[in-house]
Amino acid sequence: MSRIQNLLDKADREGVIRRVRTVADAAPALDIATLDAEPAFAARRPPHAAEPVMSAATGPAVEPEPAHPRVLRGARLHPRLVAATSSTGVAAEQYRALRTRILNADHRAGRVVMVTSPGRKEGRSLTVGNLGLTMAQESQRRVCVVDADLRSPQLDRLFGVPEGPGLCDVLMGAARLEEALLTLEEHQITILPAGRAAAHPAELLGTTGMRRAIETLRSQFDWVVIDTPSAKPLADVGILTPLVDSVVLVVRAGVTSTPAIHDAIATIDGSKLIGIVLNEAA
Repeated sequence: MSRIQNLLDKADREGVIRRVRTVADAAPALDIATLDAEPAFAARRPPHAAEPVMSAATGPAVEPEPAHPRVLRGARLHPRLVAATSSTGVAAEQYRALRTRILNADHRAGRVVMVTSPGRKEGRSLTVGNLGLTMAQESQRRVCVVDADLRSPQLDRLFGVPEGPGLCDVLMGAARLEEALLTLEEHQITILPAGRAAAHPAELLGTTGMRRAIETLRSQFDWVVIDTPSAKPLADVGILTPLVDSVVLVVRAGVTSTPAIHDAIATIDGSKLIGIVLNEAA
């Protein structure tokens, strides 16, 4: 039995989790914090460091051209982005603790983190938004959050982003990456919204353009946090996993079922799953 499962069982005995009982056997967990009403994190160390991108013929790949985001002043953030709207509150502090656990999970884990969940309405986008804000609050840290949920995007609503080009437009060749990026001046965070609706999201995410976009963001930001659709039954997470350095799984305490957690973990490369966030663990 894995340490993640042991820790979740302990949380269950303490009344933190109501219906989430077990998770699939994974690598050892580092720790878990049973935090009131907000995320708890069970993290683990991936076995291999992220390797630099290499050109087959010439060695290290050429650095992509710098992206120059547009600047948005006076963005009206959703009240649930507590890392910015209620930065001195208990919930905001819990997101900062989550940030610290992820940053300390392994210093070699890489800079591109994908956040997914077994199903819908488990707090994935909210976790991405608050995590990105807390990362950006650290001095001299450049952070970009990406809405790769082209089916049901949420980040534009959470961050108060006006209508405009986004990731879908970039992948369809209708906009350049720098035209789709938007920096929120007051919060020093850059958003890549989903953009226009996509008829075939999985096919777009599997293009060479998506790989180029991720590598460009990797070269320009200290951390890239990617919001994705749920892990099952969609193909999107499997398509994106090879492009990222690590994966965080968000489950909703007392709501997410055991089979759903098993199925989600089965779709994720075990070497990249660094932890599980227990959302609404109260």
